[in-house]
Amino acid sequence: MNGDFEVAIRMTRSTFSGSAHLAVNSRLCVAWAKPSHHDSKSNLEHGYALVSLLVVISLLALFAMAAASNVRQQAQREREKEAIFRGEQVADSIRAYYRFRGAQGVNALPTNMEQLLEGIPRGTKKLQILRVQAAKDPLSQSGEWKLIGPTSQEFASLVRSLTVYSGGAPPTPRNDFRQLATLIPQMTNVLDTDSTSTAPGGDDNSASSSGPFLGVASRSQRNSVMTYYGIERHDEWIFTPLFR
Repeated sequence: MNGDFEVAIRMTRSTFSGSAHLAVNSRLCVAWAKPSHHDSKSNLEHGYALVSLLVVISLLALFAMAAASNVRQQAQREREKEAIFRGEQVADSIRAYYRFRGAQGVNALPTNMEQLLEGIPRGTKKLQILRVQAAKDPLSQSGEWKLIGPTSQEFASLVRSLTVYSGGAPPTPRNDFRQLATLIPQMTNVLDTDSTSTAPGGDDNSASSSGPFLGVASRSQRNSVMTYYGIERHDEWIFTPLFR
């Protein structure tokens, strides 16, 4: 009987010991699986930091895009200033050539750019009236000015734009060009300006006016950043001595 009692005691101890170990292990597992308040706070802070980083990256991307757009716009503005500078030099050279030829109507106008580049005789030498650089259009891919004849519709559009720009008063031709002004096609509707339409983009590859020309225009068919006498398209900026 004593032996049975000892066996019972051993079994009880063994059972109690195993249960104690199981309870301890269970507590450890629960303690390990349950996140602490410190861990939750740390994860929340990490989430806020990630959102803040994404916001900063997005703002930097927007600033970069805006800066790139401003750089492109400024570069185009500089090219347009150069185009106006060169175009008005071409207009001045047409005037000098026309006067040298006697200012006697359309036959006194140049027929190609080379005649302006060659200059006009002055004694035993030739007077340069147009720089080589000014003979290039800085706004088009080809760099070639489009030559505009006095009877072209482009001049009618120019007169219409200048009339609107001046508040309804048509531009007055210079005295030595009055005879040529009669060749310009008549305006159809002073309020109908082509420059209000969206420019198609690209370059105009059509042929220049054949024969004498009274002005030049860019072959760039793009909207401008600057305005030239209220005109907002490169190909409608006509540089001519007619009204200057």
